[in-house]
This record gives sequence, structure tokens and C-alpha cells, in this order.
Amino acid sequence: MTHLVLHAVRLLGFADTTAVARRFDLPQEEVDTTLQDAEARGWTTYSSFAGTAGWSLTEAGRTENERLLKTELADNADTVRKLYDEFLPLNALLQQACTDWQLRPTPTDPLAANDHTDPSWDAGVLHELEVINGALKPIAERLTTTLPRFRGYDTRFAHALQRAAAGDTEWVDRSDVDSCHRVWFELHEDLLATLNLRR
Repeated sequence: MTHLVLHAVRLLGFADTTAVARRFDLPQEEVDTTLQDAEARGWTTYSSFAGTAGWSLTEAGRTENERLLKTELADNADTVRKLYDEFLPLNALLQQACTDWQLRPTPTDPLAANDHTDPSWDAGVLHELEVINGALKPIAERLTTTLPRFRGYDTRFAHALQRAAAGDTEWVDRSDVDSCHRVWFELHEDLLATLNLRR
């Protein structure tokens, strides 16, 4: 339980107890107890500002999270590294797709914001995201077979893409919904944390 709770806080960055519990579908009461115990050990801290409140990891908590991840990885390190190597080219494509979603260059302004009034431009970006979605699925399935806590990234990404294709433009890159970019950023952080790498 401690391992998943600390890892959920790390992935979410700053989140309330409900969100931490939801991340790995854990019982909220047990998560609350675990978070308070972690706070007593100096691994988590609870704070509030601007009308929001939640948990975050301390440096000691991050160190403990990394220790637990290393133990969990054990004999699976080579497999996860191989899958990370397959993920990296897709990461570059995702970054470009998000840039293209945010910007639509014009002859006079190469950094013009995309106002989403050009359906062919947006359709091109959505097509790229669909290609990425197809390539992500087998990687996510093999990650989940290796480490079950990776379950769900592909379905979350596919759901966000479905919403975006239906006209909800914020589901491509907004950070306040479970958008394609948010899901991808979290998956990238999960892989980096698991392999003890830095961005």
C-alpha cells in the first residue's frame, strides 16, 4: 500500500486523498491512514493554497519512493528499459502534435496560436494522435504485463483522444482534464521514476 500511495502522489504532483486513492483504485480510508503515516515519517506533506489542498512528496518521500521502485523493478529492468526505448520516438511525435495543436503558423507569424478554425489542420493533428494511440497500445500492454500498476494509460489516452475527436479541444492538451498530453506526461514520469532517470 505504501509503495502505491507514495507513487500516486509522485505522479499526481499535488493531490487530495480522493485523487490519490483513485489513481490506483485503492480504498480511501486506507489511503488516508497511509498518507498520515507517511507524513509522520517525513515522506509527505499536506498543504493548502488558493482554495485547494492536497498532498505532495518531500525529498525524503521521493527517496523512499525511488527505493521502493528499485525493489519492485528487480528482475524486470531490462524489459522496462526496452519498452522505454520504444516509447521515446512516440514521445517526440506527441510533443510535436501538441505543438501543432497549440500553434498554426501563418505566412506572417510562425508562432501564431491555433484558433481551431481550420478543420483540416486540426484533423491532421488528430490523425497523428491516432497513430500514436495505436502504437502506444502494445507498449502499454507489455508494461502492464511486466508491472501491473502501469494498467490504464492506453485506455485513458484513447478516451481523451475520443473526446478531442468529438470536438472537445481541451482534451488534447489541457492540464485540468485527463487530456492526451496529461496522460502522456504522467506515463513519461512513471517510466522515468521506475528507471530512476531524469528528464
